[in-house]
Amino acid sequence: MTVSPHFEFRDGVLHAEDLPLTNLAEQFGTPLYVYSRQALHDAWEAYRTAARDRDVLVCFGMKANSNLAVLNEFRKLGSGFDIVSGGELARVLAIGGDASKIVFSGVGKQVWEMQAALKAGVKCFNVESEAELVRLSEVAQQSGAVARISLRVNPDVDAQTHPYISTGLKENKFGIAIETAVAVYQHAAALPNIEIVGVDCHIGSQITEISPYLDALDKLIVLIKSLADKGIELKHLDLGGGIGIRYTDETLLSPTVLLDKVFQSLETHGLSHLQLVLEPGRSLVGNSGVLLTTVEYLKHSEAKNFAIVDAAMNDLLRPTLYDAWHSVEAVVPRENTANDTVYDIVGPICESGDWLARDRSLHLEQGDVLAIMSAGAYAFTMASQYNTRPRAAEIMVDGLNAHVVRPRETLESLFAMETPLD
Repeated sequence: MTVSPHFEFRDGVLHAEDLPLTNLAEQFGTPLYVYSRQALHDAWEAYRTAARDRDVLVCFGMKANSNLAVLNEFRKLGSGFDIVSGGELARVLAIGGDASKIVFSGVGKQVWEMQAALKAGVKCFNVESEAELVRLSEVAQQSGAVARISLRVNPDVDAQTHPYISTGLKENKFGIAIETAVAVYQHAAALPNIEIVGVDCHIGSQITEISPYLDALDKLIVLIKSLADKGIELKHLDLGGGIGIRYTDETLLSPTVLLDKVFQSLETHGLSHLQLVLEPGRSLVGNSGVLLTTVEYLKHSEAKNFAIVDAAMNDLLRPTLYDAWHSVEAVVPRENTANDTVYDIVGPICESGDWLARDRSLHLEQGDVLAIMSAGAYAFTMASQYNTRPRAAEIMVDGLNAHVVRPRETLESLFAMETPLD
């Protein structure tokens, strides 16, 4: 059983929509990222259904997957975009994205990035420090523009997730402590070329329970009322992203449950006039993709059995970085499970940390193709060329059609911009 209905076994072969993954591996080679176009649409539909006729702006957290084909699908569906760099801004503009639906997050915005975002006319800067606020005011003055801002406040709420993807605690680098937020908003109100439009909060990623969101919301409501008492009226409330996906057997939080609870609370407190902004990333793309890899060698020892594959930590960093779990499926599984062996799935990179999965029971032979599931988010975007390895191709499947949305890098391209000295 796979974690996504868009990647299912038919006649003993794992498919992406209507295409056998064996065909794609043979045609395009491995390692290979394969995305389902329908999966993107279905994930978006969950948010559209949840929003109903309420004022909700969904901004895709594109750091999860920034391929132009993926971005363009969401643009056509009506999405905004949550960006964290000038490079991501350039990608959105390259596919004709509406800058007025872009929120610019991130703790280290540089001057050139601020200038580019002001020129484009982004909806809002999510400001993460008082020093950034001052710099943004200066850049806006020099640009002859007005910077619309919200403060990303840190509510000190534990999202009960991996420490590396938890962002709402006091010890995290993100945001402004909620205890000092009123004073910083007052500072913002006094700065030239700054327009206060909202408040932002993002507490983490892969969240599967509603309670952390509601705990954060309670604190934000108190802040919004305190600001109103001081004459600072907001137009939107940004609750960030973070809804988890199914990697194994997780019980998931649906967008509908979240939005219904959030609007119920806003209505209770007389704040239903606020636009709600969300920044989902993983929940829109995580289960839209798989990474295909071929078994190069099987290595058996007294302590461990290794399936050495052609994908590596440079292709998929999450297991090494987060100790993350990804299901592993043989694209053509063998029926005789009595011959299953417990393997660590490892890559060819010269690092002990180069592994994709540990202790997986599989019946394998050299040359088998494996699918690393749930690889649509924080996968290719985190890929590198470590060990001078070309990054994988990316394929978008649409029914019976496969489209190359990013070709495999060539060896020559990896050092084309380097110049040795005489």
